[in-house]
Formats: sequence, C-alpha cells, structure tokens
Amino acid sequence: MKENIEKRVIALFFLMLVILAGVAWLAVNTIQQAKDKSDWVNHTHAVLTAATDISGELHAGDAFMSAYLLSGAQRDQDNYRRNGYNPMLDTLTLAKRLTSGDHTEAAQHLELSKLEKLILQHLAVSKALVLAREQGGVEGARQAALAHPDAVSTDDIDRVIANLKKMEEDLLKERDNEAVKQARDTTRVICAGVVINFALLLFASVLIRDDLKARRIAATALADANAQLEAKVQERTAELVQSNQSLKKENLERRWSYQALDHQFRYNQLIVNAISEMVFVVSKALNVSRVNPSVTHATQWEAQELISQSIERVLQIPADGPANPILSALNEGRELQERPAVVLTKSGGAIPVRFNLVPLRDDNKVVGGVVTVRPWLGAPQKPG
Repeated sequence: MKENIEKRVIALFFLMLVILAGVAWLAVNTIQQAKDKSDWVNHTHAVLTAATDISGELHAGDAFMSAYLLSGAQRDQDNYRRNGYNPMLDTLTLAKRLTSGDHTEAAQHLELSKLEKLILQHLAVSKALVLAREQGGVEGARQAALAHPDAVSTDDIDRVIANLKKMEEDLLKERDNEAVKQARDTTRVICAGVVINFALLLFASVLIRDDLKARRIAATALADANAQLEAKVQERTAELVQSNQSLKKENLERRWSYQALDHQFRYNQLIVNAISEMVFVVSKALNVSRVNPSVTHATQWEAQELISQSIERVLQIPADGPANPILSALNEGRELQERPAVVLTKSGGAIPVRFNLVPLRDDNKVVGGVVTVRPWLGAPQKPG
C-alpha cells in the first residue's frame, strides 16, 4: 500500500513537472510573439507618424514658398531655400524604407510610390513658380501659375496620405485583434495547466495526509484568501468611486469652460458684424481670414470670394516704399492709424477710404491683424 502511494505521488509530481514545462514553454513562446507584435505595432505607428509628418512638412514648404511669392523679400527666399521641402522628402524616403520588403505592407508601399509621384509633380510646379518669381517678379509668378492650371494640389496629396493612414490603422487594428486573441488563448491554456497542477497537488496531499486534516487546511487557506480578496475588492471599489467622482467634476468644469468660450466667440462675432465700418481679419501673409457684413455691402464681394485671398485684391494702398505698409507693420508689431487707401468693388468701382491696423498677438507673437476701413468723406468727389 505504501509503495503504491509513493508510486502515485511520484507519477503525479512527474505529470505536474511535464505540465509546468509545457506552460513555461508556452509562456516563453507567447512573450516572444508578443515582442514581435509589439515591434510591428511600433513599426506601424512609425509609418503613421511619417505620413502625418509628410502632410505637415508639405504645407510648411508651401507656406515658405507662398511667403516668398507674395513678398519677394530676401529673408523669405532664404527661409524657402533653407527649409523648403527637404524635411518632407527625407520623411518620405523613411516611410518608403519602412514599408519595403514586407508583403503585409505591399499596398502601403504602392500608395507611397503614388504619393511620391504626386509630390514630385507638386515640387516641379513649385520650383517653376519660384524661378518665375526670381526672374519676373510677381507678374512672372502669376504667369507661371496660369501656365500650370492642372498642377497637383495639396488636397490630392492629402487624400493619398489619408488613405495611407487608414490602411495603416486597419493593419494596426488587425494586429491588435490577433494579439488579443493570442493572449486570450494563452491565458486559457496557462489557467488550465495551473488548475490541473493544483488538482494533482491536492490529490497527492490527500494520498499523504489525512483527509480531514487536508480539508481543514484547505478551508482555512480558502477563507484567508477570500478575506484578503474581499479587502482588496473593497479598497479598489473605494478608489474607483473616488476616481469616478473626480472625473465627473472635471468633465462638468470642462463643459462649462467650453460653453463659456463658445458664448464668448458668438458675442465677439456679433460685435464685429454690428460694426458699420468694413472689418478685415488678415494673416501675417495678408491673406483674409474673416470679414464682416459691411465689407459685402460696400464692395458687393461675397465673403467666400475674399476668404484666403490677399487683402490687396480689395484694398489698394498708395505705394510709399518697397513693401506693403500693412505687411511691414505686422512684421514690426505696430499699429497704423488713418492711412489713405482705395477699396475696389466687384463691379470695378473705387471708394476712397481711410484704414486702421491693429496687430493680433498670441503669447506676444504677432499672428495677424485687424484692418478697419471707413469711407473718406474728405476725398475729392468725381464729377457726375
């Protein structure tokens, strides 16, 4: 009888060792696969980041080019040559290298090749515009722009980038689902192995010890475990309740803040629209970002016809230097008061006016300006 118990105990421990070895192998294999999937996730995030950077760097390069085309200043030309599109090309090369050599990202690599073709076409047009600006001034740049009516726009490039990012996000979601499934299956196998080992160990203890004593010990251990678990559950529940209350308070305060900002924006818009003078909000590059109804009433230009256009399309300022006085004032961060100018209407008429300029600042940095224009009653009237 004693030998039979010893053989059973040895067999049980051997079986437990085999199960533990299998669980350990599965755990190591799962960790390696998780590491590989983590590397792929990081790789996918790198491609997504590169795609986002390409879009931002392209728009930044266009901004440098536009600034030079508008101003023709040496500083803007140096900025365009120094910054320009080189960072974007480097990021595009990196993205192509990341997606090459992997059959799971063959479609992304083809999309990047398509993106590269569009970007090169866009850069060719941009170089032609800059060369025309250097050789022929603003008129030369305008003629060059008219010569390329079918040029690739940034919208086409942004659409390709958005499609690329969607493909990478779908791939990331697929890999996340695979990782979750693998983790779930591994957890089940490990739990099954632990349960089997525990059962075998309990059975071995039953063979060695008295059944009643074994039950008493097991009951005591289970009671202690339940007490600890209950204490931990209560502690965690209290923490979750406190965290939930804090989040509710924070969300309420954020909602109030957003509502206050929205009300303030609407009040500001109503105030601007109520001003009888013409109001133009412009960027540092003199592009119009907002106008009030007085502009439409006086010039017959619709707001959407002026937005993103240069203010020089509507407001003609007598030349008193090599640069537009509004552009100079914005660069220097100073105001202009009672300057003469002429407002051009959509029908071709001209209205003598006086205008004021107030720079707009964000953290002490000039980001644009507000131009208020009123008719000049002292201007000489043309004979009817």
